[in-house]
Amino acid sequence: MIDTFSLAISHGLLFLVAWRILNRPDLDQEGEDRDEKDKKKSGFGRRA
Repeated sequence: MIDTFSLAISHGLLFLVAWRILNRPDLDQEGEDRDEKDKKKSGFGRRA
């Protein structure tokens, strides 16, 4: 039973992570449009 439980949790978490990554709006942007939006961003992780 513990083996089934641990497999269900690990696969459930992997599914959740994949779902969150695939639903990101910035995945639909390509090339220059994406670069222009990146230039407008500021904050954590953005180099000046």
